[in-house]
Amino acid sequence: MLEGFHALKHALRFGAEVLEAVAVDVGELEGLAAALAPDLAGRFAATVTPIDADALAGLVPQAPRTGVVAIARRQRADLEAALADPREAPVVLLEQPRNMGNLGACVRVAAAADAAGLLTIGENDPWHPDAVRGAAGLHYALPAVAAVERAPSGVEGRPLLALDPEGEEIDPASLPLRAVLAFGTERHGLSDELLAAADGRVALPMREGVSSLNLATSVAAVLYAVVLQRPRP
Repeated sequence: MLEGFHALKHALRFGAEVLEAVAVDVGELEGLAAALAPDLAGRFAATVTPIDADALAGLVPQAPRTGVVAIARRQRADLEAALADPREAPVVLLEQPRNMGNLGACVRVAAAADAAGLLTIGENDPWHPDAVRGAAGLHYALPAVAAVERAPSGVEGRPLLALDPEGEEIDPASLPLRAVLAFGTERHGLSDELLAAADGRVALPMREGVSSLNLATSVAAVLYAVVLQRPRP
């Protein structure tokens, strides 16, 4: 379920198979597209069916302000293809993520940083409805792979780097561009098993007395420490 203009915009832009879309004011969507996504001009009118506001409100827990809801087919994600991506782009690995909205925010920042993929270890699916809502349609911009059994280390030349408070303070210049970047829960961090498998541990510098960072904030900080080192086109 894609809720709101930006979610549908990203889904269309990154090749999602949209099965159905409805909106209260299709003309308003085209106006937004003209202002914010001119590459998609005309796509909304061709995709969306008009619906009244009361009917839209019955489709989702909270109707989006832009008055559009769509259903798209879940994208099949290929773990091997994500790891084999030849670009100098990292992979994000989340171990036992708990908050699905936060997981969606991680997908969003991974897409923005042009990561090669996002993987999860644990029972929670990165395509959970709350995660999809939090990612604003950006699950279609990169592989989002659920239920990885173990951390992939040394695959296709990808070292495994663990974010750990006991690690060395992060040095952007020394971070490998194709690393698998592993993040644990805000309360417990990474498991001993994953820490033991890591090729290195890094820590974000924080003010004394501040115990932890929000997961998506940590992912954003480390991802951009990596990607800002790679050559820009």
